[in-house]
Amino acid sequence: MAQIPLPLVLGKHSRFETFVRGENDAVVAHLQALRSGSDPEILWLWGPEGSGKSHLLQATCAGITAQRVMYLPLRAAQASGAEVLQGLETLDMLTLDDVDAVSGDADWDQALFGLYNRMQAERGHLIFAARRAPANTQFSLPDLASRAGGAAVYQLRPLNDERLLLALQGHANARGLDLRDAAARYLLARVSRNMGAICQWLDELDTASLVAKRKLTIPFIRAAMTERS
Repeated sequence: MAQIPLPLVLGKHSRFETFVRGENDAVVAHLQALRSGSDPEILWLWGPEGSGKSHLLQATCAGITAQRVMYLPLRAAQASGAEVLQGLETLDMLTLDDVDAVSGDADWDQALFGLYNRMQAERGHLIFAARRAPANTQFSLPDLASRAGGAAVYQLRPLNDERLLLALQGHANARGLDLRDAAARYLLARVSRNMGAICQWLDELDTASLVAKRKLTIPFIRAAMTERS
């Protein structure tokens, strides 16, 4: 298998248990079924930044010991070149994040097309994630566009306000933090409304609360955010 000099550690809080499904029951159920040894499939997940794509890809890989799996963020791999995809067809499951960061580049498209065909021949699961559906993703290789269009496609739907609040509190709880409704709503009203940005703030507040030995109250969150700005 190719040697990949990239930090491929899964986020410890990116698990199905911390993912608030909202209107995304079908895709979560499908991904969980893949983990139980279903027939090999090709999936394509799409949605805007912060919609949960990376979370779900990592959750799908997490905790699997009986199979060879990998989560590979292509935005991070881009500088290493398309050769990082060589040999990955030996995996039982491969999840490729940020496909649109490299699609449209002839070398990457050729490498993705070859990998797609090899994964099918080896009967492995291949899961793509991008900001757009296959039909709206730029490819330089028509054959790759055709292959991508044949995947099972899922659009990730954004969470409404109440479910976003539940997701924030679930992530806080996973970090051992007690985040009450009022404090959670205060934070949500002041940060970008995508889970990536929200979790980044939560990590910063977690560290700040440990240093100060303070709970995540509204005054503490206000002070921490003011100090950062």
